[in-house]
Parts: sequence; C-alpha cells; structure tokens
Amino acid sequence: MGAAQLVAWFLAFAAAAGVVSAAGARPSEVAVGALFTYDSTIGHAARLAIELAVDDVNADGTVLSGTKLSLKSRDTNCSAFIGTVEALQLMEENVVAVIGPQSSGIGHVISHVANELHIPLLSFAATDPTLSALEYPYFLRTTISDYFQMNAVASIVDYYQWKRVTAIYVDDDYGRGGVSALGDALASKRAMISYKAAIPPNSNSDVISDILFTANMMESRVMVVHVNPDTGMRIFSAANELRMMATGYVWIVTDWLAAVLDSSASRDLKDMSHIRGLIVLRQHTPESDVKNEFISKWNTVAHNRSITSGLNSYSFYAYDSVWTVARAIDQFLNSGQQINFSTDPKLHDSNGSTLRLSTLKIFDGGEQMLQQLLLTNFTGVTGPVQFGSDGHLVRPAYDILNVGGSGYRLIGYWSNHSGLSVAAPEILYQKPPNTSAQQLYNVLWPGDSTTTPKGWVFRNNGKALRVGVPNKASFKDLVSSRGPGNVTGYCIDVFNAAIKLLPYPTPVQFVTIGDGTKNPSYIGIVQMVAANILDAAVGDFAIVRNGTAISEYTQPYVEAGLVIVAPVKQINPSAWAFLKPFTLEMWCVTGALFILVGIVVWLLEHRINEEFRGSPRQQVITIFWFSFSTMFTSHRENVLSTLGRFVLIIWLFVVLIINSSYTASLTSILTVQQLDTGITGLDSLISSSLPIGYQNGKFTKKYLIQELNIPVSRLVALNTIQEYADALNRGPKYGGVAAIVDEKPYIDIFLSYYCNFRIVGQQFTREGWGFAFQRDSPLAADMYLRSCGVLHTDLLAIQPVLQF
Repeated sequence: MGAAQLVAWFLAFAAAAGVVSAAGARPSEVAVGALFTYDSTIGHAARLAIELAVDDVNADGTVLSGTKLSLKSRDTNCSAFIGTVEALQLMEENVVAVIGPQSSGIGHVISHVANELHIPLLSFAATDPTLSALEYPYFLRTTISDYFQMNAVASIVDYYQWKRVTAIYVDDDYGRGGVSALGDALASKRAMISYKAAIPPNSNSDVISDILFTANMMESRVMVVHVNPDTGMRIFSAANELRMMATGYVWIVTDWLAAVLDSSASRDLKDMSHIRGLIVLRQHTPESDVKNEFISKWNTVAHNRSITSGLNSYSFYAYDSVWTVARAIDQFLNSGQQINFSTDPKLHDSNGSTLRLSTLKIFDGGEQMLQQLLLTNFTGVTGPVQFGSDGHLVRPAYDILNVGGSGYRLIGYWSNHSGLSVAAPEILYQKPPNTSAQQLYNVLWPGDSTTTPKGWVFRNNGKALRVGVPNKASFKDLVSSRGPGNVTGYCIDVFNAAIKLLPYPTPVQFVTIGDGTKNPSYIGIVQMVAANILDAAVGDFAIVRNGTAISEYTQPYVEAGLVIVAPVKQINPSAWAFLKPFTLEMWCVTGALFILVGIVVWLLEHRINEEFRGSPRQQVITIFWFSFSTMFTSHRENVLSTLGRFVLIIWLFVVLIINSSYTASLTSILTVQQLDTGITGLDSLISSSLPIGYQNGKFTKKYLIQELNIPVSRLVALNTIQEYADALNRGPKYGGVAAIVDEKPYIDIFLSYYCNFRIVGQQFTREGWGFAFQRDSPLAADMYLRSCGVLHTDLLAIQPVLQF
C-alpha cells in the first residue's frame, strides 16, 4: 500500500469515526418544563423544591453526566385559560417533559396536546382520578390519586359506622372527580353521599354561607370537604358562624388542608379555633435520611430567600418528579436515543392567524421517553418511586391528622395494603395484607367532645317524617285508620312510643295507603319508601327477602311465622271405639297367641311345677289366667324350667309390642276424629289439591307459589276475619278452602274470635315484623334501639293485645 493510499484510508476512517461519534453524542443541555401557579399554597413550596431538584441533578455526576438539565417554568396564575395558553407556549420551547400541571382542569386540556406532541406530563398535584392513563397515556401522576384518598375517607366513615355523608366540594374537574370517587368508595362500604354541596370556583363568603346553610338542613352531620387550598379556609369561617363546628358534627377534610397548615409559617390561633376537631388527610411520606436532608436544605434556602411559606407534602412529590424525569432522560440517552423534534402536519397556521400552531413540534422520542418513565424505580424523599401497571404510584398511603387548639396530632394511617392502622405503612407493607384489624387513636371532635358523634340528626327543614300505614280491612287491633292522619293499633303504639324516646324532635305525618275495604300491597308500600315517596312504613310489615333488598328494616319487634289453620269437627266417639285399633283378624290372631302361649308354658311346667297342677278345670283356668295376666305382669305363677322362662321372655316382648301399637293406634284414631280434615301439616297441604286461603296483600301468596310450588289456581285471597271463617266453614265442596296459611299473630287474633278452628302442624317460617325505612337510613338503627326498650318497659300495658 502506497503512502497516498494510506493517508486516504486514514482520513476516511477518521471521518467515519467522527460520524459515529456525532451520532452518539449526548446533548449538552436538555430542557424540561414546569407548569404551576406561583402564588398559591402548593406553588410557593413546589417552586423552590423544583429548583433545588434541578440543582441537585446537575450537581450529581451519576445522573445526566455531561448534560445539564435546564428548567423552563410557566405561571398558570390560578386560571384554566391562562394555564392552557402558558402550557402551549411552554411546549414551543422543545421541552422533553413537563413537571405539572398543578391544576386538574388544565391537566384535562393539556393532556390532549401532550398526546399529540408526545411530551410526557408529570403532575405532582393534579389528583383528579378521571385523569386516567387509558385516556391520557402521556399523563403521569407523580403524586397519589384522589381515588385512594377517597377510599381512605370511606374507611374512616365505615370505621365509625356512619352511613351518610354530605360532600362539600369545589365545582370543577378536581372537585367533581374526587366526589365521584368518594361515592364509589362509600358504596363499597354500604354508605352513601346523601347531599352534594357544590361550591362554584372563586365564590365569595356569602355564596359559601348560603350553600353551607342548605347543607346544614340535611340529616347528615358528617361533612367531607374537598376544595382548593387557597379558598378552602373560608368554608370553616362560614361554618363557624352557622354553628356547624359544634358538638355532634364531623368534618373530614382531604389533603388540601394539610398543605395549608404545613405551609403556614406562623399559625394564627384564632383561625385554628375555627377548625378544632377536624380530621385531615395528608400524603404519607416515610421518614428517611434523604427526606431529612432535603428538608434541611429547603429550610436553609427558604430562610436565605426570605420565603415565609412552609414545606408541604406536595413539594416532596415535586422534588421527586424532577428526579424521575432526570433518570428517565439519562436512560433514554444511554440507550442511544437522540432528542429530536419534528413538525406536526396536522398543526398549521390559518391565513391571518397569530396562534403560531406550527411552532408546536412532536418529540420524536416521546414514546421511548414515556417507557423509561414508566420503568422508574428509585427511592426518593417520598419513599419508593415506582409506577404500577395501572399508572399509579405504588404503595399509596395517608397520614390521618386530628386538629387541636394550636396544631394537629397524628391519630393513624391509611394504606391500600392494610386499611386504617396506628402502625406506619412501611412497616405493614413488610407483612401480608390484613384489613380486618382497623384501628385509630382517640379523636377530639368539634366542640371539644371526646364522644364519637352519631353522624346525623333528623332533618331540620321543617318537614315531618312521611310514614306510610296500610289501611286494612281486618286485624284492626294491629293497624287501624279512623280518618286522615288518625291511625291506631298495636304497631302504631310501638312506633309512637319509640319516637318519643328519640333524643331529638321527630315530627311524624301518617299517610294511609289503601281504601279500607281491601288490603293494600305491602311490598308496594315498601317500594314507595325505596322510591322516596315515603320516609318509612309502619305496621305489620314482615321482614322478607324482597323487602330487605330495597329498604332498611329495624330489628323485629314481633316474632311471626307462617302457620296453617284448619276447621275442627267435634265427633263423639262410640262406646266401642276401643275395638277400632285392631281389625277382626288381628283380634283373632292376638287371642290365639294368648291361648297358645298358655298351653306351651303349661306343657313345660306342669310336671315340675306344683302351681300348674290340679284338677283339669283348675289347669284350664291356669292356662288362660297366666297368658292374659302377662299383659300386666301380674301373674302369680312362677316359671321354673329354663325353656319355660325363655318362652316367657319372648312372649313378654311380643306383649310389649302389641300394647304399644294398640295405644298409638287408638290415640291416632281419636286425633283424626277431632281434626276431621285431610290436612294435618305442611306435607299434606302441599300434596293435596284442595284450595288454600291467604291474606290479600301480604307476602304469603308469593311464598306459597315460589317456595312451595303451589299452583295459583289453588289459592284464594281473603281480606277480613269474617271471610276467613266463612271460607273454612264452607270447605272445598261449597266454594270455601280446606285451610288458611297466614302469619301466627293474625291466626292468634282469628282464633280468639272463632274457636272451631285450630292450628295444625308446626310453624314453618321464621319471620318478624319491623318498621321499613329508606336504604341505609340511620333512623332505622335508632328506632330499633328505642323499640326494643319500648317492648320491655313502656308498652307492657298494651302487650296483652297480642296475648290471646
């Protein structure tokens, strides 16, 4: 090879090496955006945290070595419109990711842009659960979703056994999304949001007071507050003026209040007095050296810059968000990817437009960057930073705080691993999941009370409790209507006495259902309660399966179950009735056996036993006497031979069987003669084809058809006691019924008037009577406790009504 060729080859190799080097060179600077509200509770702390994180990343030689992380921030100014415009301008600057947005409303809008431009968004404060990874794949939530926070709230509600809550929320994407998640979480605990108090954004104090006044008229005294940190404190000032911070109220506040309290450099004791007794949630960040080092650095810089606001949990997530982006960029570059942007052909400027849409470019490596972000796995100031398959951070947990006079104290934790506990979540995550042992420390409630509030009162809107009462045609001892609102009876007396024992005034308006000539449908009345046409149903309502599926019953105040009643025909037995148990053939065989046994024993004994000797007349008498006297074991002759004793033992056993069979047959014959009917119990009722009567309007018809498979053609609807008696007296041959199936209290009343009928067989169901209320009504529990006390004390005077 000549010198010229060698030089040419060397230059070509150098050029090729330069091209390869250029292709794999790391950029000297990578731009990352930040989008939040500077002048806000969260923004004050997050701004400094983000700046410190960028400085720490650039000072760390193990991450983005040789590449500087450049931060480009934009102020959304607490406005969804301005925030959207600022976000679009931010994306013009070729950022590879955006820390933010802070607002959930902006997050919904910008996520569509991020999807188009392939620029990942890492929000440390947008907690709206509807910002899902399925709809917005480039949206990553680097804080805890309100889906988990609302499950924590529902766990607290369930822990104290409250059933209804009032949701007070800001009427925007953040508030509506959180309350929707709260409703789902409460439903899983058999609780519900009974009233939603939506506060329009940027409302003044007068509007807030009006909304709280309306909420205070409702039954629930459990208030769940889910609003923005910068306006939320006005709610408690208004509530204090309305005396809603007094004993009996419960206030559960989401993590925005913890951010306010933590960010306050000096807490105003007067303001703190407005929020005494509140339960507050805060994102849990485990204690660690990394966290303590960051807090120390943040406090030092904040002091040097004269920053008066304090550090809150959102700033921890903002700090970790920057590190998440930095590590993802580092892995992206290490894999040989290049940071390039290209024009989106879908975005172009219309004629005369000044929007400059063409300046928005697609990040070519956006998909690869997103994958690197999803693979994040490191320990930051908030603990493990890792995304699950659902796009949420792993190990979501909350501190549960109780506000006192000059601060707050920790009363427990919540995690999706073990629910409520007094042990730190990082300890419980090392053990198998266990949500059975829920526990919190004691709480100081509003009004400085240590007694757990009941959580509800009778509604204070001036309306009486609408109580439906069946207007029946019969059994008026139980329920009777004497005009509009004038109802009486045993069931009404129990209800009225229980109402008087309630610790709060409860006006009642009785609404009669039915015309009094035909029994109304009882399940229809319960359905009116479920449809909110009535508040309760009082009367002889059986607690049955199809009723409990749509309403809430008190515990039974009367035991009831289905029984069968049939006519009794008195027959005077003849003087020869004692011969009927055995047929003529049986009598003959029995007599022959007596004689045969006497002869056999005589043959075995007369040679060796003097008692079996004598004249022929005496020996014949002995044979007959010995045989018949064994029926009563009163024979005086002793049996001496072994074979004779063996025969006697066998004969005594036969006599025992004959005697028992005779007694049983005679008893059965006399009983059948008294009933004089083919129906003697449930089995004979089902197997026969005779007509059966039932009380119209009650559940009995459906039970007989669905549970006992009795044809509808056999069933006869009856309304009054007189119809019961007439149908039984006529019998099946004359258009009546063979038996009536009804609940035992009704049959007891019926038999107190008519004695020529009786209950046959056993009670074959175990129902009870209770008062029906709307689903999960707290009044049902109070009425149960009071009705139990009534039945044992106050209603002893009317108890004989059911003792017939």
